Amino acid sequence: MAWAGAPQSAAAVECRDLAHDGNRYTLCEVDAAQEQLQLFLKDDGGDVHGHFSRLDADLADQGKVLSFATNAGMYHTDRSPVGLFVEQGEEVTKLVPNAGPGNFGLLPNGIFCIRQGRADVYETLTFRDSDVRCDYATQSGPMLVIDGALHPRFLPDSTSFFIRNGVGTSADGTRAVFVISRNAVTFHQFGSLFRDHLQLPNALYFDGNISRLHAPQVGRSDAGFMMGPIVGVVEDKAE
Repeated sequence: MAWAGAPQSAAAVECRDLAHDGNRYTLCEVDAAQEQLQLFLKDDGGDVHGHFSRLDADLADQGKVLSFATNAGMYHTDRSPVGLFVEQGEEVTKLVPNAGPGNFGLLPNGIFCIRQGRADVYETLTFRDSDVRCDYATQSGPMLVIDGALHPRFLPDSTSFFIRNGVGTSADGTRAVFVISRNAVTFHQFGSLFRDHLQLPNALYFDGNISRLHAPQVGRSDAGFMMGPIVGVVEDKAE
């Protein structure tokens, strides 16, 4: 393992490049106890944000700035979320507990939940059976790390390589680490990064080749096709 960059100081979000086990990643770490971490889908007019630039422009009209963002889960062709999506405490789409096609249905999948002072990744059925209430939540899958163990379906010798992104959280909920790979990786490699290097007990996959990152600290704001759910950190615009 070798560091390819240093944390940015005095920033709401610390982003850096790293190399681990022969693969390259960009990591953005958020203090969920301190920062305004939110999920976004549509603007006040009911239109899907779809792009970091549109979301940032909407926030600018409110005197805010988007200091970090990434895509936050899978979506249908109309950009509506696949599975549970909660925004500002209101359930937009319902939780899906059953298996299904594609990566989302590769159980166990999970929920990324943001609430006052913390952010957590939960396995879906554990979340369903709990009394946890989220200010923001998105369902995606598969889980990458479940209580310190890799997803049981991940194979060390897999030949399925893609650009991938996801999030892992600490046990106390204060540390949310968002990672996007800079080269194609397997699920086993990606999950191992969260478990072995970042030492996070739970982590969730967001998506594959559509994965994108907005991280001005490292000079990056990816463009491309419209996205569905977006997760980001909002700051007050400097005077």
